[in-house]
Amino acid sequence: MPGSVHDLNKSLRSGDASWLLLFDIDGTLVDAGGKGMTALRKTAIEIFGDEGPPLDLAGSTDLGILENLHAHFGTAPCAERTYRFFETYHIHLEASLSSNPAAGRVLDGVVELLETVAEAAHMQPALLTGNTMPGAWIKLRHYRLDHHFAFGAYGSDRADRNLLGRIALERALAHTGEAYGPERTLVIGDTPKDIACAHAVGAKCLAVATGQFSEDQLAAAGADWVVGCLREISLS
Repeated sequence: MPGSVHDLNKSLRSGDASWLLLFDIDGTLVDAGGKGMTALRKTAIEIFGDEGPPLDLAGSTDLGILENLHAHFGTAPCAERTYRFFETYHIHLEASLSSNPAAGRVLDGVVELLETVAEAAHMQPALLTGNTMPGAWIKLRHYRLDHHFAFGAYGSDRADRNLLGRIALERALAHTGEAYGPERTLVIGDTPKDIACAHAVGAKCLAVATGQFSEDQLAAAGADWVVGCLREISLS
C-alpha cells in the first residue's frame, strides 16, 4: 500500500535533511501531445526505411527504443547509425514542437511545485528521464521549464532505465558537492518503470497518475506514494 501523501508533504517541508528530487519529463512534467512519437516515427522511416513496430514509450529510454528498432529490422547496432538516428530525431522533435507551439501542455501543479522547490534550500531538483539529453532540453525549453534544472540522468546514458538512478546520484554529487543517500532521494514519475528505477537504487518513488497509468495501477506496481497530479504535493 502506498504511504500517506500528507506524511510525504510534511517530510519534504521539514528541512531537517536535504532532498534530491529526480523528475521524469513525459507524463510527469509535460504532455507533449504525441510530438515525440511523431518525431520517432519520421526518424525510423529515414534511418530504417520503415516506421517499424508499435512503440511503447511509457517509461522507455530512447536508447532502449533504438535497440528495439535494431532488433525489429535485424540490423546490428553501431555508433554511426546511433549518431545519425538521434541527430535526425532531435531535428524532427524540435520541428514538430515548433510547428505547433500550442501542442501539449505543462501538467497540473508542475510550475507551482518547481517554483516552490527552487525557493527551498534543502531541495535539489534534477532530471531522471528516458529522453536523450538533447531531447530532454528541447522539450523543457519548449515548455519553458528548462531554468528549473541544471543536471540529470538521461536515456542517452543507458538503455536500461534501472541504471539511471546511480548516474543521477553521481551527477548530483559532482554538481552540488553533496552525497545524497537513497533515503533522501525521491524519483517522481508516471509509470511502473519509474517505480522500478527508483527502487533499483534504493530510492523512493512518488508516482503521479497524469500519464497512461491510473492511481490503482501505480499503487499495484509498488509506488511508495501515489497522487492524481502534482498539485497534491504541498510544500508551503
